[in-house]
Amino acid sequence: MVDLFLGRSLVCNNRDRVEYDTEREIILRLQNRILLLFFGSADCQRCQEFVPTLKDFVKRLTDEFYVERSAQLVLLYISLDQSEDQLESLLKELPKRCLFLTHDDPYRRELESMFEVEDVPKVVVLRPDCSVLSPNAVAEICSLGTDCFRNWQEGAELIDRNFMMNEEYDDKEMRSVTDPIRRFKYKVEKNNKKKRRWGWGRGARGGEKDGKEEGEEEGEEDGGGSWG
Repeated sequence: MVDLFLGRSLVCNNRDRVEYDTEREIILRLQNRILLLFFGSADCQRCQEFVPTLKDFVKRLTDEFYVERSAQLVLLYISLDQSEDQLESLLKELPKRCLFLTHDDPYRRELESMFEVEDVPKVVVLRPDCSVLSPNAVAEICSLGTDCFRNWQEGAELIDRNFMMNEEYDDKEMRSVTDPIRRFKYKVEKNNKKKRRWGWGRGARGGEKDGKEEGEEEGEEDGGGSWG
């Protein structure tokens, strides 16, 4: 599962439709991040109703207008559309820097089968190692909003200090009142502080160094900026 997207081609939903297909590019954009696989279709009324909520959810976690630094989160649209025109129509409603698979990519159907997609919309939440954190987070996103990410962040053992006050940095053992619930729901193992945190593919590590490198490269391609 670590190599789920290595060797594949991911396209950025920006004006230039930048394509990431090398191992380095895939690792750089997906390592040490929570990945949302959004399965949907333009001819699905419920998908059309859900997309604005999903877009707002992602923007509030990644847009500089709302947060100082983008959350460790990537949205990947897996289109189940019957035509390229349908794919394009839904992409216009999704964040400008989300990723997607092209309509002629047969890997879309492989993923549909792999994650047992029987109905849409469906949002599969994956840890950085591609293990499933939530099989379908649509209801969770609609009811809890961005609080979902804090639950996933702990369940995936990510350390993201964007949501912590400066004075909280030293309190590494601090837990919220809902911590026991999250740890049970997302099966967070105990005594794993010494566990090595590897990113996607070939042991690439996440962290500030990778975040800086990604920011620099994306800045060159897109001129920086936030999700649209």
